[in-house]
Amino acid sequence: MHSRPDGLLKATLTLLAGGAVAQAIPLLLGPWLTRLYTPDEFGHYTAFAALAANVAVIACARYDFALPLARDEDEARDLMALCLRVLAAVTLCCVPLAWIAGEVFGLALWAWLPVAVAAAGLVQCLTLWATRAQHFRRVSGSRVTQYGGAAVLQVAGGVAHLGPAGLVGGPVVAALAACAWFTGPVPKGGWRALLHTPRAALAAVARRHREFPLLNTPHAFAGALQDTLAVVLLVAWTGEAAAGFWGLALRYLKAPATLVGSAVSQALYPKLAHAAPDDARRAVRQVMGMLAAIAVPLVLVLVITGPSLFAWLFGERWRPAGELARALAPYIGAHFVAAPLAVVTLAWRAQGWALRFSLVGQAVFLAALAAGLHFGGLLGGAWAVSAGMTLYFGAYFWCLATWKEVPHGAAAA
Repeated sequence: MHSRPDGLLKATLTLLAGGAVAQAIPLLLGPWLTRLYTPDEFGHYTAFAALAANVAVIACARYDFALPLARDEDEARDLMALCLRVLAAVTLCCVPLAWIAGEVFGLALWAWLPVAVAAAGLVQCLTLWATRAQHFRRVSGSRVTQYGGAAVLQVAGGVAHLGPAGLVGGPVVAALAACAWFTGPVPKGGWRALLHTPRAALAAVARRHREFPLLNTPHAFAGALQDTLAVVLLVAWTGEAAAGFWGLALRYLKAPATLVGSAVSQALYPKLAHAAPDDARRAVRQVMGMLAAIAVPLVLVLVITGPSLFAWLFGERWRPAGELARALAPYIGAHFVAAPLAVVTLAWRAQGWALRFSLVGQAVFLAALAAGLHFGGLLGGAWAVSAGMTLYFGAYFWCLATWKEVPHGAAAA
């Protein structure tokens, strides 16, 4: 099956429409949030969110990302059943992890960890289930509920003076609510059939897609670990308030990449999975060009107006976050282009290469941050990250744009 550019554009625009609404709500409520919560409270939330994301990203052992590649309805149903069983096991493992984190940090909010992981894993799994069926309106609606609802609930938590628990609880409850969008497509045999999938069928799909837990899981975990270790370095060198500034800056700077990137990647992935090699290369280059055209003006705005923009929007006490935004702008621009391209190596069955290349990038990020913090403090770390990661992403874009061995219909390989 050949990729149709008009179909890709329509799917992307559908997802972008929902993403724009989902993005607008947190942006509009952000100035209120920064007046309800202190930098220290944002620092606690940043630490929790980093660890929760680190676990949630592998909550289904990445078998959820195999769903768009399923060859028929039977295989898709069996994969979904496998994902839910893995998610349940990972959630249970988070209970002792939450207790340990609570003992170390002394905060009751860590009791949210198992629920946060379960909610994030479930909504991700259901999103890819709907993506396989190209039910993009459901995906779009769920994103509005998840991201917009999280901001609304965080404001409510701030008004109720819940402290860091308000920041943590909002996204968890909103993610659970977002799952309500995915009442369809119904698996073959109905939703209850997922509870009665034979072990032999589960084992068969687990073996067929074993590259996802073996290669993509360490890739995804290492990527999330980068953010966790960055928070650890920041707290160790500069304290929790600095982690709050860093967390706020990245939360708002990466939000467009998260939502736009998700829209583009969810439309691009099923197309690449079945496209002819020439069509696949062309689609990847077109996506790169489109995203770069959006990223460059955003970078210029941050460099020119970052500190004053953040001080105006969030209050004068958040001006240091704006200075961070200026320093991180080149990195954010490159990340904006790169975020949707993670699905390219999934569709092209190049997960081993992606894992090795990503480990290099994570080493560059952490080494640059540590060196910058040591020699130039918080801003030095941010500028060092931008310098190192811009070079890294440049090499990544070149590799994908000139990729030689594109499989013909990767999903059928």
